[in-house]
Amino acid sequence: QVQLVESGGGLVQPGGSLRLSCAASGFTLDYYAIGWFRQAPGKEREGVSCITTSGVTLNYMDSTKGRFTISSDNAKNTVYLQMNNLMPEDTANYYCAAKPYSCTGLATLYPTWGQGTQVTVSS
Repeated sequence: QVQLVESGGGLVQPGGSLRLSCAASGFTLDYYAIGWFRQAPGKEREGVSCITTSGVTLNYMDSTKGRFTISSDNAKNTVYLQMNNLMPEDTANYYCAAKPYSCTGLATLYPTWGQGTQVTVSS
């Protein structure tokens, strides 16, 4: 069964850091793009960043550029989102998602999703 599982969320103070993990099972990352999305209550799901099997990365939010970094470890079949200098506006449920081949920031184009992990940034 194809499955994505996020982990690493939690409560952190402003300025702190978290590293989210997205572990894939039932398939390998070869020929796939993995995207990170986030959704706050009452708001639409937004694309954060994406990585392809070739290592190409894309950012979809100006507000996270320079603070968030997406990476992958193909041997572990895992994608990471390193989040530094976290701000209260980063508070959201964070999801990873998979689609074949190429990146996009549109959530509707990803057929496979994880369950989400909550990130709360607060004093």
